[in-house]
Amino acid sequence: MGANATDRRASLLVWGALAIVYVVWGSTYLGIGVAVESLPPMLSGAMRFTVAAVLLGGFLLLRHGKRAFRMSRREFLGAAVAGLLLLTLGNGMLAVAEQTISTGLAALLVASVPLWLVVFRFLVRDRPKALTLAGVLVGLGGVAALSLTGAQGASATGIVIVLLASVSWAIGSFLAGRIAMPANALATAAVEMLVGGIGLALLGTGLGERLDLAAVTPRSWVALAYLILVGSLVGFTAFSWLLGNAPISLVATYAYVNPAVAVALGALVLGEAITSQIMIGGLIILVGVALVISTERKRPQRVAEGGEGAAEVGRGVGGGQEPQAPGDHVDAPLEERRV
Repeated sequence: MGANATDRRASLLVWGALAIVYVVWGSTYLGIGVAVESLPPMLSGAMRFTVAAVLLGGFLLLRHGKRAFRMSRREFLGAAVAGLLLLTLGNGMLAVAEQTISTGLAALLVASVPLWLVVFRFLVRDRPKALTLAGVLVGLGGVAALSLTGAQGASATGIVIVLLASVSWAIGSFLAGRIAMPANALATAAVEMLVGGIGLALLGTGLGERLDLAAVTPRSWVALAYLILVGSLVGFTAFSWLLGNAPISLVATYAYVNPAVAVALGALVLGEAITSQIMIGGLIILVGVALVISTERKRPQRVAEGGEGAAEVGRGVGGGQEPQAPGDHVDAPLEERRV
């Protein structure tokens, strides 16, 4: 009876955390879209991630002391490189793109990240299964369909920028499983967000962005606060906990739930049009992603080797929103994990 109650509680915790990741990370596209209405895209990202890094770092110091940040120079540089690729370039370009394309379209294009991860694995002679490659071809076909026919009223430049953001995010996720990273996942996230935020501040300033406080609307400030407190802290904390307490194949399902949430919120809150082209192209992408993830989940032996296979795909499906925690998370049953 006690064991059943414990299992039930663990299951509820997992699904509760997964629901948070589904909704919170799906809503960050809307948050970014509202924030950049009156805030410079890169400088708003700089504020978001530096503040979140300070808050997360302060929490870790209070709870665990300096030992939480014990890392070698090589591990720090690994986290810094990931932060630049994931946040400075990935999130920075996403925010820039959302000035000219809808939040829903951006989310659907960013859903291609797991597909690019498989392409990179193929390039380093890690040959994926035939079904995985089929999923990549299907998904990239959906990307092409959205880019060529689903962009009615959207900027072609914005579409290209968000696709480049997806590639940068995929490169960062790909390298995170192959370079030295700090042992503490939350400390890794703090370093990634701090370095990524500083990179965004330098890049935005260098490109001529200037913060005019008088021009910023209350709605954009609220969106920025939401991105910091809910998107970066609550969402990432839930995701990080899931990586250690649930099968990666289950966690990875948010790759095709987040875009649906983003499209729905964009339509409900911002009145964005959902065209038949967007629906069809988005569905094709999500079918490809689902095929990749469902095939990769059958490769647990690769996961144990340090972040390849399903674990790598799981880390890479963040949709360009938050830093992905490194880890060697075997796709084991829930009851075998520490809760």
